[in-house]
Amino acid sequence: MRLNLGFQFALYAVFSVLLVTGALWLYADQMKVAVDTGETWQAISANLIMVHGGVAMITLMFLGALVPLHIRLGWRSRRNRVSGAAMASFNAALVLTAFGLYYTGSEVLRPWMSIIHTGFGVCLPFLFLVHVFVGKRTA
Repeated sequence: MRLNLGFQFALYAVFSVLLVTGALWLYADQMKVAVDTGETWQAISANLIMVHGGVAMITLMFLGALVPLHIRLGWRSRRNRVSGAAMASFNAALVLTAFGLYYTGSEVLRPWMSIIHTGFGVCLPFLFLVHVFVGKRTA
C-alpha cells in the first residue's frame, strides 16, 4: 500500500535521524574512553542519546499510524508480507529493547539489551530498503 508522500517523507526523515544519531552515539560512546577528550565525548554522547530517544518517541507515533494506514491494508492485499512482517518484527524488537535499556536497572540485562538493540538497529536500514524495493516492484 502506497503511503501519502508527506507521511512517507516524514517517516523516512525520522528513521534517518534515528540511524544517524544511533551510529554517531556508538562512535561517541567508544570515544569517551579517550583520556584527553573524554569529557567532551561524554557530553556529545549524552546529547546524541537524548535526540535519539526524543526522535524514537516521534517514531512510535508514526509506527502506530502505520498499522491502520499501511500494515493492515498491505496484509489484506497479500503483498510484500515477508519483508513487511520482518519490518514489524524488527521495529518491535527495537521498541522492546529500547524500553529495556531505559527502564531496566539490571547490570546483567542491560549489556544484552544494548547488543540486541544495536544489532537490530544496524540491520533495519537494509531491511527498510528491501521492503521499499520489493513494494515498488509489486505495485
